[in-house]
Amino acid sequence: MVTDLPDVLHTLANGVSWITLNRPEAMNAVTWDQRERIMALLDEASADPDVRAVVVTATGRGFCAGADLRGAPSTGDRVAGDVARTIRRGAQRFIGAVLDCEKPVIAAVNGTAAGIGAHLALACDLVLAAESARFIEVFVRRGLVPDGGGAYLLPRLVGPQRAKELMFFGDAVPAAEAYAMGLVNRVVPAEDLEKTAREWAERLAQGPTRALALTKQLVNASLDVDRATAFAAEAAAQEINMTTGDAREGVAAFVERREARYEGR
Repeated sequence: MVTDLPDVLHTLANGVSWITLNRPEAMNAVTWDQRERIMALLDEASADPDVRAVVVTATGRGFCAGADLRGAPSTGDRVAGDVARTIRRGAQRFIGAVLDCEKPVIAAVNGTAAGIGAHLALACDLVLAAESARFIEVFVRRGLVPDGGGAYLLPRLVGPQRAKELMFFGDAVPAAEAYAMGLVNRVVPAEDLEKTAREWAERLAQGPTRALALTKQLVNASLDVDRATAFAAEAAAQEINMTTGDAREGVAAFVERREARYEGR
């Protein structure tokens, strides 16, 4: 069982699960144990009806400076397959947990998001960035290939040519530029970041939870499938959603000309 860590703060309020990286002295470089804890919290959020939205943020000046490998399990004498196995079990599973979480996930990026930290933010459904935030595909600076799904995420957000520019040069992308190229949804003053994240998350928490989950699933899969498969998935999602109380409430509210009151079920 994963236990609470002081390096990962967690609170639940008004239907929102707040996950906060808390290693400001290390610019929130993420350890193996932190990743395990965050994945557990995302999995719990999917199953918990009291959680209807998630916010991922951090303390201090950095959102996440990348991976801190000092806490990773030792493989001893490395053999063929060890690196690929570590990436699958670590960075890829970490980013997959964000993409697969059944609740909407907002990244509130308070500072530098580099390497796996950038991919953690970009895997979220919505990205808010403080004006001081920066996004860095730092891998090339270390002679490394991007991990954590970067080569999957970036082309889908900005196209292959711009993705290669970011990954080939590893330049820091300021928040305003990240917004202009479509990496983030909104840039706000640093002092407004938490407030804006709270407003967005609580608005999502008042929405039709299963409809949002199914919508997330459809959008995330849309670029990986052909039209027939996408249409079949859409029809199946509609079928599933129409069994929910929130769908019935939404239709009733429309007919009765009143605001819908969704309960997340």
